[in-house]
Amino acid sequence: MRYGKSLLAAVLLAMVGTIALTGCGETGGSNPTASSPATPASGAKEKLVMLTSPDYKPYEFPDPANREKIIGFDVDIANYIGKELGFEVEVKGTDFNGLVPALQASRADFVMAGMTPTPERQKNVDFSEIYYEAKNTVFAKKGSKLITEDDLIGKKVGVQLGSTQEGYVKDLKDKEKKNVQIVSLNAIPQIIQELKSGRIDAAIVESTVAEGYTVSNPDLEFHILPNKGLAGSAIAFPKGSKRVADFNKVLQKMKDNGEMKRLVQKWFEPQ
Repeated sequence: MRYGKSLLAAVLLAMVGTIALTGCGETGGSNPTASSPATPASGAKEKLVMLTSPDYKPYEFPDPANREKIIGFDVDIANYIGKELGFEVEVKGTDFNGLVPALQASRADFVMAGMTPTPERQKNVDFSEIYYEAKNTVFAKKGSKLITEDDLIGKKVGVQLGSTQEGYVKDLKDKEKKNVQIVSLNAIPQIIQELKSGRIDAAIVESTVAEGYTVSNPDLEFHILPNKGLAGSAIAFPKGSKRVADFNKVLQKMKDNGEMKRLVQKWFEPQ
C-alpha cells in the first residue's frame, strides 16, 4: 500500500505541474487577463491630446475639405513638435473659455489656440515661450470710421469670451474709464455675424484673424491698434508639466532653422 500511494502521489504531482506550466504559458501570451493590462506595442508612438478653439483662422479652423478635421498654424507647429519629440498629436476642439479649465481637469496634454500668457492665466497653467506675436485691431464695417480706441466710446464692441481682447476692452472701460459696452461671444463667427447684422458696432480681433475674415467678408475692414503690455501666443500646459522645456527647445529650433518663418508665410501672408 505504501508503494501504491507513492505512485499515485507522483502522478498527481506530474498533473499539477503540467497544469501550472500551461497556465503560465497563457498568462505570458497574447491574451492578458483583466488584472494584467496590455502594454502598448513596441515602437508605438505616444499620443498627446492638443485642445484648441477651432474658430480662429488661420491659427485653427475646420478643414474646408473635411469639417471633422482641424487645421491651421498652431496645428502645423504642434505636428512639427510631435515629430521632433516622437509623439502623435490628437487635436480636439472646444470653446476658448473652456481651454484652461480642461487643462486643469487633465482632459488635455497641452493647449494651442493663439493664447497669450497673461498673469491671470499663469496662475492656473504653465506656458512655453512666445512663438508668435500679432496685434489687436478695430474690426468694423467698411466706412464706419471706427479706427482708434477713442472711436469706440459709446459703441457696442464684440470680443471673444475669455480672450485677451475681452480683457483689453474691459481695461478700456474699467481702468481708462471709457464708456464702451462689451459684448462677449463664444466664437469669432458669432462676432462676425453680430457685426454684419448691426447688433454690435465693432469688434476687437487679432490682426491675422481679422485679415483672414476680410478676405471672405469684403464689406468689413480692420485697423491695427498699438500693443499694450504682454502680447503674443504661447503653448499652455497643466501646472507642473515636465514637457515645457522640451517644447521650448523645439520652438527655438523652428525659429533658428526657418521653419517658423515658413509657417508664418504659409498661413498669414497673402498668396
